[in-house]
Amino acid sequence: MRAESKFLLFRIATFLALFPLCAFGQGFPSKHISVFVGYAPGATTDLSARALGEGLQKLLGVPVVMENKPGAAAGVAAAMVASRAPDGYTLGVVSTGVIAVRPHIAKPPYDPLKDFTLIAQYARYIGALTVRSDSPFNNIGEFIAHAKANPGLSYSSPGLHTQQQLATEVFRQCKNLDFRHVPTKGGAEANSLLLGKHVDFTSGAGQHIQYVRQGRMRMLVLFNTDQRDPAFPEVPTMKEIGCQDAPALGYLVIGPQGIPDPIYNKLSEAIRKVAEGPDFQKVMANLEIPYDYKDRQQLEKDVVADFKFYKAFLEKLGVKPE
Repeated sequence: MRAESKFLLFRIATFLALFPLCAFGQGFPSKHISVFVGYAPGATTDLSARALGEGLQKLLGVPVVMENKPGAAAGVAAAMVASRAPDGYTLGVVSTGVIAVRPHIAKPPYDPLKDFTLIAQYARYIGALTVRSDSPFNNIGEFIAHAKANPGLSYSSPGLHTQQQLATEVFRQCKNLDFRHVPTKGGAEANSLLLGKHVDFTSGAGQHIQYVRQGRMRMLVLFNTDQRDPAFPEVPTMKEIGCQDAPALGYLVIGPQGIPDPIYNKLSEAIRKVAEGPDFQKVMANLEIPYDYKDRQQLEKDVVADFKFYKAFLEKLGVKPE
């Protein structure tokens, strides 16, 4: 075969190899997109994810079908995403915890640092040590003094090894306190236990904010943030009271590992446009969810750092993957 013919065949083979990716990028999306939400209907993550899906549907011009797949702290949804083809038509909305925390507790059916495309983060979870408004504690100093004098105060959280519970554990260790943990199945139940006077305080998971605004609860210290909340400027951060803080986990949009760049770029750009838009921002404000957008480049750095922090901290607690 002549050299010119060999070169021509090589060029044709190269084009055919690259054509599917190019075609995906140019024609995407051409059918509905499935989004697995790692939490039950009605949760703040679910509501924010549905608002995002509605915006994407309008912007991309194809149906965006939301499917709730709760379980294993969003690990069920994450595993389903990891098992699908990396064509951009299967996404997931989960917490960073499925990557940074869950693998150190129970071995998941996915590699947390290799099996996902981190498309975007659009918000973050911020917790708070929260008491009833009729509590005698007006600030965190009074609470700490009482807790030292009365070991065994009880608290509720959205569940064992959730971000809020781990932040409370960081606080407990920092101040050398003794607490009794009452895990629940979510923020709503944790709040109910506090309002019903079944526990002394709760690890607020976001849904507590509505009760703070109603005057039924009071926040004493913020978890998972370096800055005070402008809406509650009187509440200090963990750093301000001399404690290390647990990293904030985020609301992530993920896909299977290996999504081609043209498709990733379209998805990333669309998610950013929707997330920055007034309709989505209004939903976030109503849900009291702090907007915090991060792209893949930033996430790939932050998620690894969070993974290392929670691995070391859980090992310190004696937690080993089951």
